[in-house]
Amino acid sequence: MQTSETTQQDSPDSSELSDLPQSSNGRGSLYVVATPIGNLDDVSDRMRHILSSVSKIAAEDTRRTKRLLSHINVNTPCFSLHDHNERQKLDYIVQLLTQGDSIALVSDAGTPLISDPGYPLVNRVRNEGLAVIPVPGPCALISALSVAGLPSDRFLFEGFLPAKASARQSYLTALAEETGTLIFYESSHRIKQSLADMQLAFGENRHIVIARELTKTFETILTGSVVELIEILDQDHNQSKGEFVVLVHGAEKKQSDLTPESRKLARLLNEHLPGKQAAKITAEMYGEKKNRIYQYLLEDNEQ
Repeated sequence: MQTSETTQQDSPDSSELSDLPQSSNGRGSLYVVATPIGNLDDVSDRMRHILSSVSKIAAEDTRRTKRLLSHINVNTPCFSLHDHNERQKLDYIVQLLTQGDSIALVSDAGTPLISDPGYPLVNRVRNEGLAVIPVPGPCALISALSVAGLPSDRFLFEGFLPAKASARQSYLTALAEETGTLIFYESSHRIKQSLADMQLAFGENRHIVIARELTKTFETILTGSVVELIEILDQDHNQSKGEFVVLVHGAEKKQSDLTPESRKLARLLNEHLPGKQAAKITAEMYGEKKNRIYQYLLEDNEQ
């Protein structure tokens, strides 16, 4: 297993900002820096410190990044790193890091690599044995999930859906039985079409939350059945503008969806205990529904 180490001097509970850490051989570090998704008051002290201290910033869009840097009074030089040139820039960035320069990686907004460029770079840098350090912060999907009122113990982030209708419908149909909360990113150009395809794939009553323009002036959280949300967007054109996180309640678990571990424990307990008691203990152990486990035992005993 490949590892990379840094020599940070701060203790884990220290609130003071240290000098930029470097690997023991004096080579630079790659910082993966989350930036605000809208509200610039979400800039952290650590983010500002890192962006002002690195040698260069690799930015998805240098124009947008320079506006952010101007706002926080940082003058670090930027160069572009996006989907179309990332692989061509890998050798250049590795060379900079090897000679001792530290680099910050930023996307247009939010956390790099989350439906944004950066994976080839991070993968290459780690394979070179160089340090990759996260600077955590805003992330649209996590922000949306935290306020959606949908189950958050298990979720599946799918990023942007396919642009073509046929591919999008097939993609959604394949997710129709997924029991975890589904999370998608969507643009103003396709939000209505995507909701219509979700209605076809998931049914009219599936509960959906749309988080629009998070942390921005016109932030809106809409919740309801897919049919209700389609109607809202049809009646108010403004609700189709901006950037969207779409969260879909997972499908109801079927009897067969009990985990193998919970089924095994329930059967073992049922050899010595009444079914209801075995179901109660198993439900407490695995967070399953007691009635569903009890029904499973009844069906299992009939076989």
